[in-house]
Amino acid sequence: MNTPNTTPTDTPQAAAPKGNFLAVLCVLGAASLWGATGFFNRQISALGISASSAVSVRNVGACILLVVFFLVTNRSVFRIKLRHLPLFLAMGLISIMLFSLVYFSSQRESSLAVAAILLYTAPTFVVILSTLIFRDKFTKRKLAALVIAFLGCTFVAGIWGGGLSITPKGLLLGLGSGLFYASYSIFGRVALRHYQPLTVTLYTFLVGGIGSCFLLEPESVSAFAASPKAILLGLGLAIFSTILPYMLYTKGLNDLGDSGKASILASVEPVVAAIIGILAFGEPLTLGVILGLVCILISVYILR
Repeated sequence: MNTPNTTPTDTPQAAAPKGNFLAVLCVLGAASLWGATGFFNRQISALGISASSAVSVRNVGACILLVVFFLVTNRSVFRIKLRHLPLFLAMGLISIMLFSLVYFSSQRESSLAVAAILLYTAPTFVVILSTLIFRDKFTKRKLAALVIAFLGCTFVAGIWGGGLSITPKGLLLGLGSGLFYASYSIFGRVALRHYQPLTVTLYTFLVGGIGSCFLLEPESVSAFAASPKAILLGLGLAIFSTILPYMLYTKGLNDLGDSGKASILASVEPVVAAIIGILAFGEPLTLGVILGLVCILISVYILR
């Protein structure tokens, strides 16, 4: 770690064009991998391991894997200025650890559909905060994409089928999960002004992983260690639904230079989750899933 007077060598390249096709693919790829989280979580849950422990194992596992990988391949990504440490503390503790805890609590307090809908208020938070903080333009095209993407999420969650209810506590937890989820795009954009995406991802999970150590339940750790299947699922959760998507999303956010656009594009996540549920777990292909997919594709097209 550098002293405040040392200039890091891993600053991002300024030449990356905004809105380029590769950046859009990175964000869509990240959202697709996030959508696969349920594939691992359901099987981990079937082994009797709590969701909070699975979240902790995911964050701690991602932290360890990233640190070991970069110690071997590229130690330059560890260089940061001490004055930027509070930024990474905020990203790791708020955008990763606190978000996970609040979203898990939201799922317990409300139905999964309601929790998912409230989580995807995140793009709205991102667009508003980006307009206020970064002076991003709040265009008609962005507004249209935001509304259509959120409508698509409501279709996928089945909110139009009726029977959904929510308590005041559930509402606050759900909105909190959306706000904390959105904070990664805001904090990340600030961090990307000073560091490359790999450094941002590494320190986010270094902090989030260390913080999650205090949430680990000894019995769940023992359950993971005693089951080869649980170990493989934990690795899959850490690598394919955590490390890779956060790297891709941070890279896409860096190249797009527009937090709101990146967050709206990431709304493809619930559609992918629904498709995986259909293919892997035999869940029914509903009209809502089809309409949601159409809405998400329209929003992506609008933001082309």
